[in-house]
Amino acid sequence: MTYHPKSDFMRVMIERGFLADCTDYQGLDEALSKGVVPGYIGFDATAKSLHVGSLIQIMMLRWLQKTGHKPITLMGGGTTKVGDPSFRADERPLLTPAQIDDNIAGIKQVFAKYVRYDDSPTGALMLNNDEWLDDLNYLDFLRDIGRHFSVNRMLSFESVKSRLDREQSLSFLEFNYMILQAYDFLELNRRYGCLLQMGGSDQWGNIVNGIDLTRRVLDHEVYGLTSPLLTTSDGKKMGKTADGAVWLNADMRSPYEFWQFWRNTTDADVGRFLKLYTEMDIGECERLGALGGSEINAAKIVLANAVTALCHGAEAAAAAEATAREVFERGGVGDDLPTVTLSAADLGDGVSIVQLFVKSGLAKSGKDAKRLIAENGARLDDAPLTDAGLMIDAAALSSPIKLSAGKKRHALVKLDV
Repeated sequence: MTYHPKSDFMRVMIERGFLADCTDYQGLDEALSKGVVPGYIGFDATAKSLHVGSLIQIMMLRWLQKTGHKPITLMGGGTTKVGDPSFRADERPLLTPAQIDDNIAGIKQVFAKYVRYDDSPTGALMLNNDEWLDDLNYLDFLRDIGRHFSVNRMLSFESVKSRLDREQSLSFLEFNYMILQAYDFLELNRRYGCLLQMGGSDQWGNIVNGIDLTRRVLDHEVYGLTSPLLTTSDGKKMGKTADGAVWLNADMRSPYEFWQFWRNTTDADVGRFLKLYTEMDIGECERLGALGGSEINAAKIVLANAVTALCHGAEAAAAAEATAREVFERGGVGDDLPTVTLSAADLGDGVSIVQLFVKSGLAKSGKDAKRLIAENGARLDDAPLTDAGLMIDAAALSSPIKLSAGKKRHALVKLDV
């Protein structure tokens, strides 16, 4: 990247590694230099929380506001009814309006931690595209909007082409998605003066469509900017782990488990993740990322604390670090570990250790738990667990027991008294 930006926002995007592509670097930079630029990212409400895979976009909105501009968090109440086909092998299951509303309520909790919602010029807006999509008249929409879309061009977009090349079905419902997303940009520009759409690089085709439509219908100049699709240095998709997605809501992934995810970052990713997911000075990010040996572990704790403090608060980050130290360094039973509480009725005459590994989330299934035990990966109160037939009764739970899967994943089991 040889372009030297004038605006703080573009400088941050380039320096910290957020920028994959932009429809017009210079034009956007000029607009950002002249005044407050409203910019949006759309989030479909397919679950009750966003996960770490969306955090790069959330941080972009945070930086947009910190550099003097107006972030718009657009909830896809309308588009979630259709489902984004981009780079998917199959159609998304359709959700009911009630499920979508429930998911939006959960997702809203996350945004308030990263951006400031108020009536000031740079105060964030929380919008829902249901506002304009739900009442569309189909024939009017086809005549006024559909005529601007070339099917030949839509078929050439990589997200659609990859599905067709694999001879996988693409429903007409899904094919409409890119038209609806383009229409979002048009409406946001018309209603709120929005000049910028951001998203992951898999959204490039959808973003370009929205820019073209806004120019054709309103003759307004708008811009698109994408971030790289992140994978970890070992090739895994960002935000996915062996035990599922790393959710941002505390009721779906505890702050301690969230902290642990970042603490377990591979050495090669530390510097890059510090730049993307924290607000630490660039020089300090690079210094910490360049550490080697045992020193890189200290950098991982800095990363875990900074990211957890943004998402769950400084107290939760400190508690997670204290629990980790107690568990790893002193072999203790940390207060903040994921906990399974059993009632006397649950316990009955006893419960198998295999069931407890599944209930605690340390194993996905009984088969998975038995394999973990057979491969010497399971521990009970820090001692190797070799008997997959072990039964745990009330006497064994007179004090909490600690289960471990490998060196880094732990849970407590206790009796409700």
